[in-house]
Amino acid sequence: MALTDISVLFVEDDPIFSQLLTVFLHSKGAVVKHASNGRQGLDFFSELKFDIVIADLNMPKLGGLPMLRQMMSINANVPAIVISGNDVMSDVVEALRIGACDYLVKPVADLFIIEAAIEQALSQSAQHSAKAAYDPTDVFERQLAELSYQELNDNLLMLEQSAHAAKNVQQQLFPSSHIQYPHASIDYSLFKNSDVSAYFIDSTMVGEKHLIMYMAHFQPEDNSAAFGCVLLSSFINQKLKNFRSGSSNALICPTEMLNYLNERMVRSGLHIITDMIYISVDLSHYEATIARAGTGLRCYLRNATGLLPLALPDCQPIGSVLWTKPSVQKRQLAAGEHLCIGTHHKEHQQQLLKNHFKGLIFDENTHAGGFMQLDCG
Repeated sequence: MALTDISVLFVEDDPIFSQLLTVFLHSKGAVVKHASNGRQGLDFFSELKFDIVIADLNMPKLGGLPMLRQMMSINANVPAIVISGNDVMSDVVEALRIGACDYLVKPVADLFIIEAAIEQALSQSAQHSAKAAYDPTDVFERQLAELSYQELNDNLLMLEQSAHAAKNVQQQLFPSSHIQYPHASIDYSLFKNSDVSAYFIDSTMVGEKHLIMYMAHFQPEDNSAAFGCVLLSSFINQKLKNFRSGSSNALICPTEMLNYLNERMVRSGLHIITDMIYISVDLSHYEATIARAGTGLRCYLRNATGLLPLALPDCQPIGSVLWTKPSVQKRQLAAGEHLCIGTHHKEHQQQLLKNHFKGLIFDENTHAGGFMQLDCG
Protein backbone atom coordinates (compact mmCIF):
# COMPACT_ATOMS: atom_id res chain seq x y z
CA MET A 1 0.00 0.00 0.00
CA ALA A 2 1.44 3.38 -1.02
CA LEU A 3 0.98 6.46 1.16
CA THR A 4 -0.07 8.60 -1.82
CA ASP A 5 -2.65 11.20 -0.71
CA ILE A 6 -2.93 9.66 2.79
CA SER A 7 -3.78 12.47 5.23
CA VAL A 8 -1.63 12.25 8.37
CA LEU A 9 -1.95 14.27 11.56
CA PHE A 10 1.49 14.22 13.20
CA VAL A 11 1.59 15.51 16.79
CA GLU A 12 5.17 15.90 18.03
CA ASP A 13 6.98 18.61 19.97
CA ASP A 14 10.53 17.60 18.99
CA PRO A 15 11.33 19.95 16.07
CA ILE A 16 14.16 17.81 14.65
CA PHE A 17 12.20 14.54 14.64
CA SER A 18 9.14 16.41 13.38
CA GLN A 19 11.05 17.78 10.41
CA LEU A 20 12.66 14.42 9.59
CA LEU A 21 9.43 12.44 9.65
CA THR A 22 7.40 15.11 7.86
CA VAL A 23 9.89 15.27 4.99
CA PHE A 24 10.02 11.45 4.85
CA LEU A 25 6.24 11.06 4.72
CA HIS A 26 5.97 13.80 2.09
CA SER A 27 8.48 11.85 -0.01
CA LYS A 28 6.16 8.82 0.21
CA GLY A 29 3.20 10.83 -1.09
CA ALA A 30 1.42 11.52 2.21
CA VAL A 31 -0.20 14.83 3.12
CA VAL A 32 1.06 15.76 6.59
CA LYS A 33 -0.38 18.25 9.06
CA HIS A 34 2.02 18.83 11.95
CA ALA A 35 0.98 19.95 15.43
CA SER A 36 3.61 20.90 17.99
CA ASN A 37 1.50 20.20 21.08
CA GLY A 38 -1.52 18.21 22.18
CA ARG A 39 -3.94 21.15 22.22
CA GLN A 40 -3.06 22.11 18.66
CA GLY A 41 -3.32 18.48 17.58
CA LEU A 42 -6.83 18.20 19.04
CA ASP A 43 -7.88 21.45 17.33
CA PHE A 44 -6.65 20.18 13.95
CA PHE A 45 -8.39 16.83 14.51
CA SER A 46 -11.67 18.61 15.31
CA GLU A 47 -11.50 20.86 12.26
CA LEU A 48 -10.04 18.64 9.52
CA LYS A 49 -10.37 15.10 8.20
CA PHE A 50 -7.44 12.69 8.62
CA ASP A 51 -6.79 9.09 7.64
CA ILE A 52 -4.40 8.45 10.54
CA VAL A 53 -2.88 10.08 13.62
CA ILE A 54 0.73 9.68 14.75
CA ALA A 55 1.33 11.13 18.21
CA ASP A 56 4.06 11.34 20.80
CA LEU A 57 2.65 10.60 24.26
CA ASN A 58 4.84 13.15 26.06
CA MET A 59 3.31 16.41 24.88
CA PRO A 60 3.11 19.97 26.27
CA LYS A 61 -0.15 21.86 26.92
CA LEU A 62 -2.27 18.73 26.51
CA GLY A 63 -0.69 15.32 27.09
CA GLY A 64 -0.87 12.53 24.53
CA LEU A 65 -3.28 10.39 26.57
CA PRO A 66 -5.96 13.04 27.23
CA MET A 67 -5.58 14.19 23.62
CA LEU A 68 -6.23 10.63 22.37
CA ARG A 69 -9.23 10.23 24.67
CA GLN A 70 -10.85 13.33 23.21
CA MET A 71 -9.97 12.33 19.66
CA MET A 72 -11.58 8.92 20.16
CA SER A 73 -14.74 10.58 21.45
CA ILE A 74 -14.85 12.71 18.28
CA ASN A 75 -14.09 9.90 15.81
CA ALA A 76 -12.97 6.47 17.04
CA ASN A 77 -12.60 5.18 13.47
CA VAL A 78 -9.39 7.10 12.77
CA PRO A 79 -6.45 4.81 13.61
CA ALA A 80 -3.74 6.20 15.87
CA ILE A 81 -0.10 5.20 16.27
CA VAL A 82 1.64 6.35 19.43
CA ILE A 83 5.36 6.91 19.89
CA SER A 84 6.89 6.64 23.32
CA GLY A 85 10.09 6.08 25.25
CA ASN A 86 10.88 2.77 26.97
CA ASP A 87 10.35 4.30 30.41
CA VAL A 88 6.61 4.97 30.04
CA MET A 89 5.20 1.51 29.29
CA SER A 90 2.15 2.22 31.44
CA ASP A 91 1.24 5.10 29.12
CA VAL A 92 1.63 2.81 26.11
CA VAL A 93 -0.74 0.26 27.68
CA GLU A 94 -3.25 3.00 28.49
CA ALA A 95 -3.01 4.36 24.93
CA LEU A 96 -3.82 0.89 23.57
CA ARG A 97 -6.71 0.68 26.02
CA ILE A 98 -8.05 4.05 24.86
CA GLY A 99 -8.00 2.87 21.26
CA ALA A 100 -4.54 3.34 19.71
CA CYS A 101 -3.82 0.59 17.19
CA ASP A 102 -0.03 0.43 17.43
CA TYR A 103 3.00 1.85 19.19
CA LEU A 104 6.64 2.51 18.41
CA VAL A 105 9.49 3.00 20.83
CA LYS A 106 11.85 5.95 20.64
CA PRO A 107 14.36 6.37 19.21
CA VAL A 108 12.92 5.04 15.95
CA ALA A 109 15.99 3.64 14.22
CA ASP A 110 14.47 3.45 10.74
CA LEU A 111 11.71 5.70 9.39
CA PHE A 112 10.57 2.88 7.10
CA ILE A 113 9.26 1.21 10.31
CA ILE A 114 6.80 4.09 10.63
CA GLU A 115 5.80 3.74 6.98
CA ALA A 116 5.11 0.03 7.53
CA ALA A 117 3.15 0.79 10.72
CA ILE A 118 0.97 3.29 8.84
CA GLU A 119 0.26 0.82 6.04
CA GLN A 120 -0.61 -1.88 8.57
CA ALA A 121 -2.88 0.41 10.61
CA LEU A 122 -4.77 1.58 7.51
CA SER A 123 -5.13 -2.01 6.29
CA GLN A 124 -6.50 -3.13 9.67
CA SER A 125 -8.88 -0.18 9.78
CA ALA A 126 -10.27 -1.11 6.35
CA GLN A 127 -10.68 -4.74 7.40
CA HIS A 128 -12.50 -3.69 10.59
CA SER A 129 -14.88 -1.46 8.63
CA ALA A 130 -15.72 -4.27 6.23
CA LYS A 131 -16.13 -6.80 9.05
CA ALA A 132 -18.35 -4.49 11.10
CA ALA A 133 -20.57 -3.94 8.06
CA TYR A 134 -20.86 -7.52 6.85
CA ASP A 135 -19.75 -10.02 9.48
CA PRO A 136 -19.69 -9.07 13.17
CA THR A 137 -18.56 -12.55 14.28
CA ASP A 138 -15.09 -12.56 15.81
CA VAL A 139 -13.12 -15.54 14.45
CA PHE A 140 -9.80 -14.56 16.01
CA GLU A 141 -8.42 -13.35 12.69
CA ARG A 142 -5.96 -10.90 14.22
CA GLN A 143 -2.46 -12.26 13.85
CA LEU A 144 0.58 -11.62 16.01
CA ALA A 145 1.89 -8.99 13.61
CA GLU A 146 -0.86 -6.62 14.76
CA LEU A 147 0.71 -6.12 18.17
CA SER A 148 4.03 -4.53 17.18
CA TYR A 149 5.89 -7.76 17.73
CA GLN A 150 9.23 -6.44 16.60
CA GLU A 151 8.93 -3.82 19.32
CA LEU A 152 7.67 -6.39 21.84
CA ASN A 153 10.51 -8.78 21.02
CA ASP A 154 13.03 -5.98 21.38
CA ASN A 155 11.52 -5.22 24.78
CA LEU A 156 11.71 -8.89 25.76
CA LEU A 157 15.42 -8.96 25.03
CA MET A 158 15.86 -5.84 27.15
CA LEU A 159 13.82 -7.30 30.01
CA GLU A 160 15.68 -10.61 29.94
CA GLN A 161 19.01 -8.84 30.17
CA SER A 162 18.10 -6.28 32.80
CA ALA A 163 16.28 -7.01 36.03
CA HIS A 164 16.13 -3.26 36.70
CA ALA A 165 14.38 -2.62 33.36
CA ALA A 166 11.97 -5.49 33.97
CA LYS A 167 11.12 -4.14 37.42
CA ASN A 168 10.47 -0.62 36.10
CA VAL A 169 8.32 -1.75 33.19
CA GLN A 170 6.22 -4.03 35.35
CA GLN A 171 5.68 -1.50 38.14
CA GLN A 172 4.25 0.96 35.63
CA LEU A 173 1.65 -1.59 34.51
CA PHE A 174 0.17 -2.11 37.97
CA PRO A 175 -2.76 0.09 39.00
CA SER A 176 -3.14 1.75 42.38
CA SER A 177 -4.33 -0.41 45.26
CA HIS A 178 -7.89 1.01 44.93
CA ILE A 179 -9.58 1.44 41.54
CA GLN A 180 -12.95 3.18 41.56
CA TYR A 181 -15.45 2.58 38.75
CA PRO A 182 -18.94 4.12 38.35
CA HIS A 183 -20.75 1.18 40.00
CA ALA A 184 -17.93 -0.93 41.41
CA SER A 185 -14.43 -0.83 42.83
CA ILE A 186 -11.36 -3.07 42.86
CA ASP A 187 -8.89 -3.41 45.75
CA TYR A 188 -5.84 -5.66 45.84
CA SER A 189 -2.53 -6.62 47.42
CA LEU A 190 0.25 -8.46 45.62
CA PHE A 191 3.44 -9.46 47.38
CA LYS A 192 6.72 -10.06 45.60
CA ASN A 193 9.96 -11.47 47.01
CA SER A 194 12.21 -10.31 44.15
CA ASP A 195 12.43 -7.42 41.70
CA VAL A 196 9.80 -8.85 39.34
CA SER A 197 6.40 -10.19 40.36
CA ALA A 198 5.25 -13.44 38.74
CA TYR A 199 1.67 -12.32 39.52
CA PHE A 200 -0.34 -9.64 37.74
CA ILE A 201 -3.82 -8.13 38.13
CA ASP A 202 -5.87 -5.73 36.06
CA SER A 203 -9.45 -4.61 35.46
CA THR A 204 -11.39 -2.27 33.22
CA MET A 205 -14.89 -1.20 32.30
CA VAL A 206 -16.18 -2.58 28.99
CA GLY A 207 -18.88 -0.25 27.81
CA GLU A 208 -21.28 1.06 30.43
CA LYS A 209 -22.61 -2.25 31.78
CA HIS A 210 -19.69 -4.66 32.06
CA LEU A 211 -16.54 -4.83 34.12
CA ILE A 212 -13.75 -7.36 33.60
CA MET A 213 -11.13 -8.32 36.17
CA TYR A 214 -8.39 -10.91 36.09
CA MET A 215 -5.40 -12.24 37.99
CA ALA A 216 -2.54 -14.13 36.34
CA HIS A 217 0.46 -16.13 37.53
CA PHE A 218 3.33 -16.50 35.04
CA GLN A 219 5.87 -19.28 34.88
CA PRO A 220 8.85 -19.24 34.72
CA GLU A 221 9.03 -16.82 37.63
CA ASP A 222 11.84 -14.68 36.22
CA ASN A 223 12.25 -11.44 34.28
CA SER A 224 10.10 -12.82 31.46
CA ALA A 225 7.07 -12.41 33.78
CA ALA A 226 7.34 -8.65 33.18
CA PHE A 227 7.06 -9.27 29.46
CA GLY A 228 4.16 -11.62 30.12
CA CYS A 229 2.34 -8.67 31.73
CA VAL A 230 2.98 -6.50 28.67
CA LEU A 231 1.88 -9.25 26.30
CA LEU A 232 -1.28 -10.06 28.25
CA SER A 233 -2.24 -6.39 28.51
CA SER A 234 -1.68 -5.92 24.78
CA PHE A 235 -3.92 -8.86 23.87
CA ILE A 236 -6.72 -7.68 26.15
CA ASN A 237 -6.42 -4.08 24.99
CA GLN A 238 -6.81 -5.21 21.39
CA LYS A 239 -10.05 -6.98 22.30
CA LEU A 240 -11.21 -3.85 24.14
CA LYS A 241 -10.68 -1.88 20.95
CA ASN A 242 -12.61 -4.54 19.00
CA PHE A 243 -15.50 -4.21 21.45
CA ARG A 244 -15.57 -0.43 21.06
CA SER A 245 -15.61 -0.75 17.28
CA GLY A 246 -18.55 -3.17 17.50
CA SER A 247 -16.65 -6.05 15.87
CA SER A 248 -16.38 -8.41 18.86
CA ASN A 249 -17.91 -9.12 22.26
CA ALA A 250 -15.19 -11.61 23.19
CA LEU A 251 -13.91 -9.43 26.03
CA ILE A 252 -17.05 -10.02 28.10
CA CYS A 253 -17.10 -13.78 27.34
CA PRO A 254 -14.51 -15.36 29.68
CA THR A 255 -14.43 -18.76 27.95
CA GLU A 256 -13.81 -17.14 24.59
CA MET A 257 -11.17 -14.84 26.06
CA LEU A 258 -9.15 -17.61 27.72
CA ASN A 259 -9.26 -19.67 24.52
CA TYR A 260 -8.08 -16.61 22.61
CA LEU A 261 -5.32 -15.83 25.13
CA ASN A 262 -4.11 -19.42 25.02
CA GLU A 263 -3.94 -19.32 21.23
CA ARG A 264 -2.00 -16.08 21.24
CA MET A 265 0.39 -17.10 24.03
CA VAL A 266 1.20 -20.36 22.26
CA ARG A 267 1.80 -18.56 18.97
CA SER A 268 4.10 -16.06 20.65
CA GLY A 269 6.70 -18.79 21.01
CA LEU A 270 7.79 -17.42 24.39
CA HIS A 271 6.96 -20.59 26.38
CA ILE A 272 5.25 -18.63 29.15
CA ILE A 273 2.75 -20.76 31.11
CA THR A 274 -0.03 -18.82 32.81
CA ASP A 275 -2.54 -19.67 35.54
CA MET A 276 -5.40 -17.23 35.25
CA ILE A 277 -8.86 -16.40 36.54
CA TYR A 278 -10.83 -14.09 34.25
CA ILE A 279 -14.18 -12.63 35.33
CA SER A 280 -16.80 -10.62 33.47
CA VAL A 281 -19.48 -8.91 35.57
CA ASP A 282 -22.74 -7.58 34.17
CA LEU A 283 -23.22 -4.65 36.55
CA SER A 284 -26.86 -4.14 35.53
CA HIS A 285 -27.76 -7.54 37.01
CA TYR A 286 -24.66 -8.22 39.17
CA GLU A 287 -24.13 -11.48 37.36
CA ALA A 288 -20.56 -12.77 37.16
CA THR A 289 -19.14 -15.25 34.66
CA ILE A 290 -15.91 -16.76 35.96
CA ALA A 291 -13.39 -18.74 33.91
CA ARG A 292 -10.29 -20.47 35.25
CA ALA A 293 -7.10 -21.72 33.56
CA GLY A 294 -4.58 -23.75 35.54
CA THR A 295 -4.72 -24.66 39.22
CA GLY A 296 -2.67 -22.00 40.99
CA LEU A 297 -5.41 -19.43 41.66
CA ARG A 298 -8.77 -19.60 43.41
CA CYS A 299 -11.98 -17.61 43.24
CA TYR A 300 -13.97 -16.82 46.39
CA LEU A 301 -17.23 -15.26 47.43
CA ARG A 302 -16.71 -13.12 50.51
CA ASN A 303 -19.56 -12.28 52.87
CA ALA A 304 -20.07 -11.63 56.56
CA THR A 305 -19.20 -15.25 57.43
CA GLY A 306 -15.86 -15.35 55.60
CA LEU A 307 -14.55 -16.73 52.30
CA LEU A 308 -16.45 -19.33 50.29
CA PRO A 309 -14.31 -21.04 47.60
CA LEU A 310 -16.16 -21.45 44.31
CA ALA A 311 -16.04 -24.88 42.74
CA LEU A 312 -14.02 -24.56 39.53
CA PRO A 313 -12.55 -27.87 38.30
CA ASP A 314 -8.84 -28.14 37.59
CA CYS A 315 -7.78 -27.55 34.00
CA GLN A 316 -4.65 -26.83 31.98
CA PRO A 317 -2.90 -23.45 32.22
CA ILE A 318 -2.73 -21.04 29.30
CA GLY A 319 0.21 -21.92 27.06
CA SER A 320 0.00 -25.65 27.72
CA VAL A 321 0.17 -28.02 24.76
CA LEU A 322 -2.58 -30.01 26.51
CA TRP A 323 -5.00 -27.06 26.60
CA THR A 324 -8.62 -27.96 25.91
CA LYS A 325 -10.92 -25.39 27.54
CA PRO A 326 -11.23 -23.46 30.82
CA SER A 327 -13.54 -24.32 33.69
CA VAL A 328 -16.46 -21.89 34.00
CA GLN A 329 -19.12 -20.89 36.52
CA LYS A 330 -21.85 -18.23 36.57
CA ARG A 331 -22.74 -16.54 39.82
CA GLN A 332 -25.36 -14.02 40.87
CA LEU A 333 -23.88 -11.65 43.43
CA ALA A 334 -26.13 -10.95 46.41
CA ALA A 335 -26.12 -7.75 48.44
CA GLY A 336 -23.07 -7.61 50.66
CA GLU A 337 -21.12 -10.23 48.68
CA HIS A 338 -17.66 -9.55 47.27
CA LEU A 339 -15.99 -11.50 44.50
CA CYS A 340 -12.32 -12.29 45.17
CA ILE A 341 -9.39 -13.93 43.35
CA GLY A 342 -6.37 -15.08 45.29
CA THR A 343 -3.56 -17.52 45.85
CA HIS A 344 -3.77 -20.54 48.15
CA HIS A 345 -1.73 -19.25 51.10
CA LYS A 346 -3.62 -18.80 54.36
CA GLU A 347 -1.68 -15.63 55.20
CA HIS A 348 -3.06 -14.03 52.04
CA GLN A 349 -6.60 -15.05 52.94
CA GLN A 350 -6.15 -13.63 56.44
CA GLN A 351 -4.93 -10.31 55.09
CA LEU A 352 -7.82 -10.21 52.64
CA LEU A 353 -10.31 -10.70 55.49
CA LYS A 354 -8.60 -7.83 57.34
CA ASN A 355 -8.95 -5.57 54.28
CA HIS A 356 -5.19 -5.08 53.99
CA PHE A 357 -5.12 -3.69 50.45
CA LYS A 358 -1.68 -2.31 49.66
CA GLY A 359 -1.19 -2.67 45.90
CA LEU A 360 2.10 -4.16 44.70
CA ILE A 361 4.68 -4.37 47.49
CA PHE A 362 8.02 -6.03 48.14
CA ASP A 363 7.98 -8.24 51.24
CA GLU A 364 10.60 -10.93 51.81
CA ASN A 365 8.65 -12.34 54.77
CA THR A 366 5.37 -13.00 52.91
CA HIS A 367 4.72 -15.65 50.29
CA ALA A 368 4.66 -14.29 46.76
CA GLY A 369 1.13 -13.84 45.44
CA GLY A 370 -1.88 -12.09 46.90
CA PHE A 371 -5.51 -11.26 46.20
CA MET A 372 -7.94 -8.85 44.57
CA GLN A 373 -11.52 -8.02 45.52
CA LEU A 374 -14.52 -6.66 43.61
CA ASP A 375 -17.06 -4.54 45.48
CA CYS A 376 -20.23 -3.84 43.52
CA GLY A 377 -21.63 -1.44 46.10
